[in-house]
Amino acid sequence: MSLVALDAAATAARLPYPELAQAIADMLAELRDGTAMAPPRIALPVGDGQGAGTLLVMPARNRELVMTKNITVHPGNPQRGLPSILGEVVVADAHTGARIAMLDGPTVTGRRTAAVSLLAAQRFAARPDGELLIVGAGVQALTHLEAFVAGLGVRRLWLHSRTRDKAEALAAHARTLGVDAHVAESVAAVLPRVSMVVTVTSSRSPVLPDLDSGLWRDHHFIAAVGAFRPDMCELPPALCHAAADHGRLLADTLFGIEDEAGDLLQAGIDWAEVQPFETAILQADAIRARAGSPLVFKSVGYALWDLAACVLASRA
Repeated sequence: MSLVALDAAATAARLPYPELAQAIADMLAELRDGTAMAPPRIALPVGDGQGAGTLLVMPARNRELVMTKNITVHPGNPQRGLPSILGEVVVADAHTGARIAMLDGPTVTGRRTAAVSLLAAQRFAARPDGELLIVGAGVQALTHLEAFVAGLGVRRLWLHSRTRDKAEALAAHARTLGVDAHVAESVAAVLPRVSMVVTVTSSRSPVLPDLDSGLWRDHHFIAAVGAFRPDMCELPPALCHAAADHGRLLADTLFGIEDEAGDLLQAGIDWAEVQPFETAILQADAIRARAGSPLVFKSVGYALWDLAACVLASRA
């Protein structure tokens, strides 16, 4: 069997967001059954100074496939004319080790991360048919925009970013998808009208209003995606604690979260109060019905979500 090498466009074509969200739900079932597993990812600092970045190595397997994703993340790359994320995903037959495919790593990463947030919103958002606010204007903002439009039918979208021209470009793209999209001058200005919030920044300080702002409601669903290092933080500590106190603080995985989820680390969250996706999804109705705080879904990434993308891509 010859190895099939897929570029970014071909990889994306095999990973439509609604189907990928379902593939991740299926992978959660495999995780619960013990037929799929992945160790915590390896995060290795590389480079120094303004060239500093991170090498992420993520292996995973189920009964049929084994895969390894190698990704480098260099936040300064756009200033060099390069993408921030570079890498590849190698897929092999679990029974023989024969290589089956090589997928574009950044495309898999972007689409599976957005599909995880989509699945969480489908299952946990109190008003999944409401308006969406995305904070950030990078690649993950684009993929989350497309995922929530494709999977939830979002029809009104707000974008907020420190880089207004990027937010305007994303709004223009959203309009080509039939979405009423606008750039928000501030998060606080639109928070009362939206039901879902996605944060996809590399900020080192909270990008959302604190709990005492009076802007938060129980129906708010928050997918916090951007902070993947201890020094990063998108969520105010009080918001994290309120969600934890009311049984409404979830994470896509607890593997590696103690080393990577800067929002929760800086808030001093007790990890026993964070509910993993694999079990929380079985209690979605009860969790969604709880009151007292917004629902916070913290995403740090897990190799099994990449494996779910490999399973879906291999069906084509």
